[in-house]
Amino acid sequence: MRILHTSDWHLGRTLHGVDLLGHQAAYLDHLVEVVRAEGVGAVLVAGDVYDRAIPPVDAVNLLSDTVARLAEHADVVLTPGNHDSAIRLGFGASLMRPGVHFRTRVPDVGAPVILDPASRGGSGGQVAVYAVPYLDPDGVRWELADGCCEDAPDASEAPGPAAERRPLPRSHEAVTAAAMRRIGADVAARRESAPGDRLRNVVMAHAFVVGGQASESERDIRVGGVDSVPAGVFGGVGVDYVALGHLHGPQKVTVPIDVSRGTTGQGGAGGTVARYSGSPLAYSFSEMHQKKSTVLLDLDASGEARTELVPAPVPRRLAEVSGTLDELLGEAGDAHTDDWLRVFVTDDSRPTEMYARIRARFPHALQVQHRPARGTEREVVSVVGSGRDPLEVTHEFVQHVTGSGPRTSEAAALRTALERALASERSA
Repeated sequence: MRILHTSDWHLGRTLHGVDLLGHQAAYLDHLVEVVRAEGVGAVLVAGDVYDRAIPPVDAVNLLSDTVARLAEHADVVLTPGNHDSAIRLGFGASLMRPGVHFRTRVPDVGAPVILDPASRGGSGGQVAVYAVPYLDPDGVRWELADGCCEDAPDASEAPGPAAERRPLPRSHEAVTAAAMRRIGADVAARRESAPGDRLRNVVMAHAFVVGGQASESERDIRVGGVDSVPAGVFGGVGVDYVALGHLHGPQKVTVPIDVSRGTTGQGGAGGTVARYSGSPLAYSFSEMHQKKSTVLLDLDASGEARTELVPAPVPRRLAEVSGTLDELLGEAGDAHTDDWLRVFVTDDSRPTEMYARIRARFPHALQVQHRPARGTEREVVSVVGSGRDPLEVTHEFVQHVTGSGPRTSEAAALRTALERALASERSA
């Protein structure tokens, strides 16, 4: 069966004040075309469909239109991430058209969506997709408690008798492991009920798995100082592929040995393959060197997973450029006039009308900073005592910030301002 894995659309997000919805719509058009052209039987969206809990109306309309178009060609399974609201994303899930599955309820983690490849032109046995929404430890540690953690230190918080049930430890590892135990139990039960059948298993999860490389644009999900989940949590239960969301860079994550099948490593025959699809667009300058893509997954009859990355369209490149103002206004800036830019101006003194001149040259500049090209110096922190001349202190501050002392006119303005402040204090 051919599956398309994507995540972190963040519909409704802006980039330094720039509305990205048009670029997001272009990516989703591309996604629908890939599904049609590649004969995809299922689309998995692993969280952060929206950028915030209450998305703009245009973002809601875009998602509705996109899901309807995808469902013409494939089954669609969506889960919420840490940005969007599970309740709002899952509203009306029971009324959705056949083939569209909004899986937002924590109690459903052990109940898979069963996909039949034959209904979408594929082959092989059924595929069970276990859709795990983002699990906030503070919100689900009671809901996923399964009697395994009677020694939890804060069991006294339980709403019922302590002997009946104890909460899970307050960590991402604990709640994800609890979800995987429910998934493992369901996988085992299905194998026992149909020992001759080979049911292939896929898990969707929105989490920071150990080994993944983060960027600046993912929201901090730390609880108790820890934000990650060990990759081994996903091994040992017979999962063929883990479709991950949360980290914006496309990357593999190695899952340790799967003792239930005697295999190990990344992508070996029958081994568990785990991958982040990454976000479709760059949402911060820390992502400007990432090659955005979508994962095309092929699951053969034995459950072996083979992945291919399909490049995402790049609506406008993110780049960084630095130099003196004259250099930037000259040839050095020629290659960046159509880019979203972070600009560092390295003149020793802040140029006159620096921001306006940079914006005239680079209409899509998002950040403009004056960063004098001085050698790295050891920062000296000194206490300004009451005996220091305030005017001298202000001159030193200007020197520290701009790389040179105030001009004659600036020094005169500083002196006038100081004299007025002192006069105001005396008259108070």
